[in-house]
Amino acid sequence: MKRQKLARHLAFLHLLVGSVLATSPVMGQIEEQPGASKAAAKLQLTVPSLALKDVGFDMRIEALDADGVKIKSYSDSLSITGIMLQEESGSTAPMPLVFQDGTATIPNAVLSALGKRSIDVTSGTLRATTNIRIIPGFLSLLPPLFAIALAFLARQVLVSLFSGIWLGALFVYDYDPIQAFVRTIDTYLAGSLADVDNASVLIFSLTLGGMVGVISKSGGTQGIVQKLSKYASNRRGGQVATWAMGLLVFFDDYANTLIVGNTMRSMTDRLRISREKLSYIVDSTAAPVASVALISTWIGFQIGLIDQAFKSVNSTQNAYGAFLQSIPYSTYSILAMVFVLLVALSLRDFGPMRRAEVRSVNEGKVLADGAQPLTDTASLDMIADEGTPLRWQNALVPIAIVIVVTLAGLYVNGKEALGEAAEAATLGQIYGEANSFAVLMWASFSGLLSAIIMAVSQKILRLNQALEATVSGYKSMMLAAMILVQAWAIGSICKDLHTADYVIDLTRGILSPHFIPFATFVIAAFISFSTGASWATMAILTPIMVPIAYKLPVEVGMAADLSQHLLIATIGAILSGSVLGDHCSPISDTTILSSMASAADHVDHVRTQMPYALVVGAVASVVGYIPAGWGMNGYLSLFVGAIILVGAVFLIGRKTV
Repeated sequence: MKRQKLARHLAFLHLLVGSVLATSPVMGQIEEQPGASKAAAKLQLTVPSLALKDVGFDMRIEALDADGVKIKSYSDSLSITGIMLQEESGSTAPMPLVFQDGTATIPNAVLSALGKRSIDVTSGTLRATTNIRIIPGFLSLLPPLFAIALAFLARQVLVSLFSGIWLGALFVYDYDPIQAFVRTIDTYLAGSLADVDNASVLIFSLTLGGMVGVISKSGGTQGIVQKLSKYASNRRGGQVATWAMGLLVFFDDYANTLIVGNTMRSMTDRLRISREKLSYIVDSTAAPVASVALISTWIGFQIGLIDQAFKSVNSTQNAYGAFLQSIPYSTYSILAMVFVLLVALSLRDFGPMRRAEVRSVNEGKVLADGAQPLTDTASLDMIADEGTPLRWQNALVPIAIVIVVTLAGLYVNGKEALGEAAEAATLGQIYGEANSFAVLMWASFSGLLSAIIMAVSQKILRLNQALEATVSGYKSMMLAAMILVQAWAIGSICKDLHTADYVIDLTRGILSPHFIPFATFVIAAFISFSTGASWATMAILTPIMVPIAYKLPVEVGMAADLSQHLLIATIGAILSGSVLGDHCSPISDTTILSSMASAADHVDHVRTQMPYALVVGAVASVVGYIPAGWGMNGYLSLFVGAIILVGAVFLIGRKTV
C-alpha cells in the first residue's frame, strides 16, 4: 500500500523550487485550419482537468499525423494563449515555446483566474483548445483537515473519513453534491480496493488476524503471556517487553504493528496497561525502527529516491552511503524510540495518556467508557476452552515463521527482481527491490497454516474448530479494513486536489541554506499529517529538497564540508519528518493499523499519542534540525536530545502508580 501511495504521487515532477503534476491526457478540441499539412493532422494537449490558482502544473503538447503517430521532426513555433510560466522567483512570464523531438513540455504553467479557463494552442495552420478548472489552493487542504477535525470531534472515524472524501470529490466534480457522493463510492472507494498493493495489505492483515484467532483459541496466546510474565510481572516490565519486541520486528512497519500489538495485548491487559499506551508503544516503534534499519522494506524505496535525486543534479554520490550517513539525522525517529523507553522505565506520563493510565490502573478499564476499539476483541481474544494446554510454542512458532518467511522471501524476491545485478548488490539493495506486499502475504498464510497444523496435530482443536477460529479472526479485522480503504481513498483525493503541490508552493522562496533541514522537517511532517502517507511524502519531497540542499549552499558560497553536511541532514529530515506527521495523523495507515492490532479506540490512540510525538518533534527540531544547518554533529544532537527528553519525562510526567 505504501508503494501504491508512492505511485499515486510520483506523477509530481519538479524543478529546483517547484513541483509539477503530470496527469492523464486531456485531448483538446482540434481545429485544423484551411491549408493544414496532411502530415501534421492535429495537436494533442495533455493537461490536468483541475489545477490550483497560481500553483504550477505540467502541460505537454505533441504533433500527431493523420494516423495518430507522433511527428518527432515537427518544429513549427507554438503560440499559447491563457497560460503564464511561473519562474523561480515566483513571477510569471509569457510562454512561447518550440517543439523538440515532436513534444513540448511546459513545466510550472500557472493560471491566476478562478473558474473554467480555456487554453488555446496554435502552430501554423493547426489549433487545439481545451478547458481546465481552476480552484483556490486552500480548498486542497480542506478534505484531509476536515476529516481529521471531525474525527476528533465526532469520534466516528468511518463517518469522518467518508465526509472528507465526499468534500474532496465535491471540489473535484465542480461542486455537484450528488455526483460527488456517487464518485466517492464508485471511483475513490472502489479504486482503493482495485489497487494490487492495497489488496495485498488487506489480505495480509486479515490473514494475520486469522492466525491470531487460531493461536488464541488453541491457548498459544495465553501460553506466551504466561512465559513472558516471568520477565514482565509488572507494568514497567510489560511496557519494556513490548518496546523490545517492537525493535526486534524491525524489517517492516506493517508486520511490526500487527504482530506486536496482537501478541502483547493479552499481557498488557492483565497488567492494567491501557490500550492507549499499548497502541502508542506499538506505533512509536514500528515506522521509526523500519525507517532507520539497515535492512527493511523501506530501504530500497528510500535509496531509490535518493539516487534519483542525485542523478538529477549530476552527483556521483552513492545513495546507500548517503542513507547510512543520514541515519543520525533521522533525529525524530530515533528519539521517538528513546522516549518510549523512558516513559516505560519511569512509569511517568502526562496529558491524555496519563489520564488513560490512571483509569486503567485504578479502575481496571484498559478502554475508556464508550470507546470503540477497531478490533472486535470479543472474537479475537477467544479464551481457550477449560483444560486446554497453554503452550507458548503454539503462538511463538507461527509468529517466528511469519518473521522468517518475510526475511527469506524479501531476499529471494529481491534477488529475482535484480536478476544478474543481484550478484554485486548489497543485502540492503536486495531487500529494497523485493515486492514486500507479496512477501507479507506469503508470510501471513504460512503463519496461519502452521498455526492450524500445530493446533490440529496436537489434538487441541479439530479442523472445523480451527477454521471457525480463523474466520473469527478475519471478522475481527473488518472494521479496520473499512477504515483503511477510506484512508487510501482520501489519499487519492489529496492527489487529485494537488494538496502536496499547494503545501510546497506556500514555502517557495523562503528557504535560507541554514534552515533547509529544519524547514524540510516541518514541511515533511505537515504533508504527512495532511495526507496520512509517509512514503508518498518522501516521494514528493526527496526530488525537490535534495537538489535544493545540494545546490543552494554552493550557490551562496558555503564551504564544501558544510554543504555536504546540509545535504545529509536534509535527507534525514525528509525521512524523519514523514514519520512524525504519520504519528499525528488519524488518517495514517500505520496509525490505523496500530489501533487495530492493539484493539484501541482509534481517536483515543491519536489523541494520547500526539502530545508525545509533538514533544519529541520539538526536541528533534531544537537540538537536531536547526543546529544541523550550522554543522552540528548528528550523534551529538541525539545525545543532547535524549538528555532533554529525560528531563521532560521527570519534569512534566507524573507517576501513575
